[in-house]
Amino acid sequence: MDFKYEIKEKIGVLSTAKSGWQKELNLISWNDNPPKYDIRDWAPNNEKMGKGCTLSKEEILKLKDLLNNIN
Repeated sequence: MDFKYEIKEKIGVLSTAKSGWQKELNLISWNDNPPKYDIRDWAPNNEKMGKGCTLSKEEILKLKDLLNNIN
């Protein structure tokens, strides 16, 4: 099944592998749906992607709260 995506906003890079792939946090619209926050690995120039995790705004805010509580 084909799908389409559009990176609406590049928020930041979490890490970079020796291969050049980067784990990024972006705001992405999948299949013309409203954009969601997305964490996944991307090849240089975003030509290929790995598996990732997509979160709604509510989920990303909850994750932020959880991360703020880590000692």
